[in-house]
Amino acid sequence: MNKKNVTVWATRFKQKTSDLFQNSGASIDIDKRLYNEDIKTSIVHVKMLSKQKIIPFKSAKNIISGLKKIHKEIKNNKFKFQKKYEDIHLNIEKRLFEIIGKDAGYMHTARSRNDQVITDFKLWMLAATKEIIVEINFLIKTIIIIASKNLNVIMPGLTHLKNAQPIYFSHYLLAYIEMFKRDKKRFINNLDNLYENPLGVAALSGTSYKIDRFYTTKHLGFKKPTNNSIDTVSDRDFALDFLSSSAICSLHISRISEELIIWNSDAFKMINFPDKILTGSSIMPQKKNPDPLEMLRGKSGISFGNLNAMLTVLKGLPLSYFKDMQDDKEIVFNTFDNINKCIKILNSVIKNIKPNKLRMLNLAGEGFTTATDFADYLVQKKNMSFRDSYKLSAKLVNYAERKKKRLDQLKIEELKKIKFDLGIEALKVLNVTNSANSKRSFGGTSLYNVKKMIKKYKKEFNA
Repeated sequence: MNKKNVTVWATRFKQKTSDLFQNSGASIDIDKRLYNEDIKTSIVHVKMLSKQKIIPFKSAKNIISGLKKIHKEIKNNKFKFQKKYEDIHLNIEKRLFEIIGKDAGYMHTARSRNDQVITDFKLWMLAATKEIIVEINFLIKTIIIIASKNLNVIMPGLTHLKNAQPIYFSHYLLAYIEMFKRDKKRFINNLDNLYENPLGVAALSGTSYKIDRFYTTKHLGFKKPTNNSIDTVSDRDFALDFLSSSAICSLHISRISEELIIWNSDAFKMINFPDKILTGSSIMPQKKNPDPLEMLRGKSGISFGNLNAMLTVLKGLPLSYFKDMQDDKEIVFNTFDNINKCIKILNSVIKNIKPNKLRMLNLAGEGFTTATDFADYLVQKKNMSFRDSYKLSAKLVNYAERKKKRLDQLKIEELKKIKFDLGIEALKVLNVTNSANSKRSFGGTSLYNVKKMIKKYKKEFNA
């Protein structure tokens, strides 16, 4: 940037850039979001340059003072962003020239916008990733609370959306804790790559100035400098990692949203929600629709699309930096805003779940859900192979179906028609609560297991 307020690189050109290309190439509307990180990066960079005696101490002091003034202006909405200065970096540099004059020209020594933007971006993503991790923690704690309040609620476990086996509602909720724990772990793992400092690799080859990258690494909060200058300006793996983690988390949000929509439907009627998280119909007065859940289900498409968009941008790029990469920030910002909002909405929805306990219990007994328990009983108590016991259990189901009875409504005399030496204890295995509680293998649905897992989760998440 020079005194005439035109970009530095304009001195190389004989014609003014067309307004069309200038507007399409400008990223300031997107990357102005990085102003805090950009100013922080510049201040640390200038301090390093001064320490290394690359620029005068007095000039460094003036630059830092000017940058702090600019930060205050932006924070107070008194800064005018201009597209003709393309991006956040040149907008700030232009304003710095206005405030302190020619000393501003020292600020960009030994760096390029290529390493500068990646540094800003990584710093922003470190904070964004940590925020997502906090929100996932809040969500998990909410699920723990709702599971704890509904320990004894029996519901049908489904496969192929058909009643399969009785389970505890609390156990079902805990399944999503495991999913969101994995999501949290993915975001935590992403932090490792984000903690590598790009600043100092300049355009692509490094710099001949005797800079101290370990100084900037320490004072910017990174853990180590990147190892290869070419890879550094080419690298967007950290963005892909974030987008991938967000897409998988969105997938889990969509799955639980779909289940809650089904459970809330008039066909299932297993859960209810208060009016404050429902919406109505413009034509049907009776409707109460779970629109927030449908929105969450749909929003997953944004995360999936953004991941695919970023992969497509990068797939054909040679090393090192290309203008194609400019879209990375818009894609990541959009994904962050989307996933952050969705986690918060899901948290609110789960807080307001009201299980229809009697309805769940009745549904758990429909569809002959304890047939497997009967087969297991024959193996354990009558010394039969599982395949033989399976056939007898199928006969019992067919009998109950003809008689239009649930399995737990059968009498001992009816069981003896299937196998003559069955006693009264055989009836107990047909009870849905007994069925659920019998699943005491590690990770199973028994109340004994659920209580142990909730205790473990409460300790793990301070819930």
